[in-house]
Amino acid sequence: MLGQLLLLSFLVGLAAPASALTIYKYTDANGVVTYSDQAAPGAQVFRFRDRMVERTDAQVKLETRKHAGGETLVLRNDLYAPVDVELALENVQNAVGAPAKPIRWVLPPRSQMRLATLAPRDATQPIRYKPRLRYALGDPRLRPSLYRYPLPWRGGPFRLTQGANGKYSHFTPKGRYAIDIAMPEGTPIVAARGGVVVKIENDQTGRGDNPSGNFVRILHDDGTMGVYLHLMRGSVGVREGQRVETGSLLARSGNTGNSTGPHLHFVVQRNVGLAVESIPFEFAQPVNSLPNFAVGGD
Repeated sequence: MLGQLLLLSFLVGLAAPASALTIYKYTDANGVVTYSDQAAPGAQVFRFRDRMVERTDAQVKLETRKHAGGETLVLRNDLYAPVDVELALENVQNAVGAPAKPIRWVLPPRSQMRLATLAPRDATQPIRYKPRLRYALGDPRLRPSLYRYPLPWRGGPFRLTQGANGKYSHFTPKGRYAIDIAMPEGTPIVAARGGVVVKIENDQTGRGDNPSGNFVRILHDDGTMGVYLHLMRGSVGVREGQRVETGSLLARSGNTGNSTGPHLHFVVQRNVGLAVESIPFEFAQPVNSLPNFAVGGD
């Protein structure tokens, strides 16, 4: 029923601006969390938060290295993808060498760079400032190339349950062009385009803490990124930093995160300038057509 409603919402969304559909979240007596468009006793309105599917705070770090002459600010990128960064220093006191304007740079994968070196005006007083770091995955200087994506699964045919501008969750910059495909748990999920695996999550059970559930993010050569969400726990068979080709087995579909039922959420994103947003894309064949044997469908 909900799948039919989401499909209807998608069709309506083609003719009118998208607006949010009210979704309710409730926990039954057995502790099972459910999301539905129907209110139930004790249910709370679910607030969808538009955020990156992964946290990268531990892998993109601004480090302060103190030395005899003052201190140096070094940015480290431990990710297998470039990072678009902007550093501003505010409320600067007793410092020489502080940049007057924000520093903007694209830091390559697995690298680090010195952003600024500060020296005290008065050596008897401490240097004071407030750093503000903004960053986003990807290189905004790259432009997407024309590409028609093979279906990222084996088997089927399956059914589209939410498309671009869907009112349930596809109305935010990061996901407005995403698609949801209903499929049985355990369906093989394959790379729709080759690239480098940037981030994975493989340990989430059920709803968990991350609304995306288990996922794989792949950086393509043109700077775009394909993201595969709500995967089965323990099924992700690729590692971060690994190069995969079109059709490579990534994982198996699941029902983890903020999922109303077993399905694959697939989205293509790019850095548009200190922000990762979804972009339009096309499949090489209709979603509900026969399996794509070119990538090993069966």
